[in-house]
Parts: sequence; C-alpha cells; structure tokens
Amino acid sequence: MQMLDQRVYVRFPEEADAEQLTAMFKRNREFFEKFSPTNPDEFYTEEQQLQIIKKSKSDRAEDRKYDFIVCHKQDDRIIGNVGLSFVVRGPLQCCMIGYCLDQDYNGKGYMTEAVKQVVRYAFEELKFHRITGEASPRNPGSMRVLENAGFHKEGISQSNVKINGVWEDHQVLAIINPSERS
Repeated sequence: MQMLDQRVYVRFPEEADAEQLTAMFKRNREFFEKFSPTNPDEFYTEEQQLQIIKKSKSDRAEDRKYDFIVCHKQDDRIIGNVGLSFVVRGPLQCCMIGYCLDQDYNGKGYMTEAVKQVVRYAFEELKFHRITGEASPRNPGSMRVLENAGFHKEGISQSNVKINGVWEDHQVLAIINPSERS
C-alpha cells in the first residue's frame, strides 16, 4: 500500500510491532486521553499490545475490523494507527474510521496522508460504500484530518462518547466511495 511521494505508509500490524506500539501509546497516554475514552493500565503493556495485534489478524480474516499502523517513511518508525471498525456488510457496506497519531508528529499532515491511504484501501480492496468518522469539537485537528481526506460533515451526535467521565458530543463526518455514487 506504500505510495510514491508519501511521507508515511500504512500496513497491518505484526507481532514484532508490539514493543514500538507500547512505547508510542505510553509516550502519548495523557495526550490521547484528552479526546478518547481512557484505556485500562494493562493496555499500556507489551503483552496487551501483542494480544491486540493477534486479535487484529482474526478480526481481519473474519471481516470484522481492520487495524493499520502508520509508519514514518524516512525511518519506518511507528507514529500512529488507523482502524476501520463497526464493519457492516449487506445493503449498508459501511464502517467507521478512527485514528491516533504520536503528538510529536501532529499538525504536519501525516495523519491525513494515512487516512487517505486507508480510505483508498477500504474502497478499492474492501469494497465499502461509506465510511464515517467522528471527532470531538474540542479537537479541531482531528476534524481537519477527516475534512482534508475528503470527508464531509453530516451533523452532531449528541452525548455520544464518555471521555474522562463526561458524555461528549461528536461531529459526524462521512465519505462515500466515488465509484459507487448514484
């Protein structure tokens, strides 16, 4: 899935990535928890990351969820992840995208590049019709990622996600497979 002129590439996680993923999540724990539900302490262990990677393989094989890691092209360092979850087939052919990026790499367009790559894969390889994403209004950078990747705003999902003990609204954005527009 690597593309020319990209500064990042996405790929499926491998068991050998557990150490780097653990380090990235630990380094960014406080930053990620500002905008996402809190993970339990065991999430921040190499053992747990290894289990998540193993589960991601079976989820992918069973068409339930698709996890990708984002790597900086210059040094192959893992700088984030992107996931396609809530996969629904049949007449809907849709999923939801979510992502996180190491704080040191924020604001440079890396996640927009990664999201575009995953969206292309989702439409061309997985044949999804529609992908939704949600972003906290308190996190305009995340909203820009989706908009810059071609998503359009659809509305506000009120009292949608509990973050740090508070139910928060989220902006809902979506993108439709351009080859399936009618």
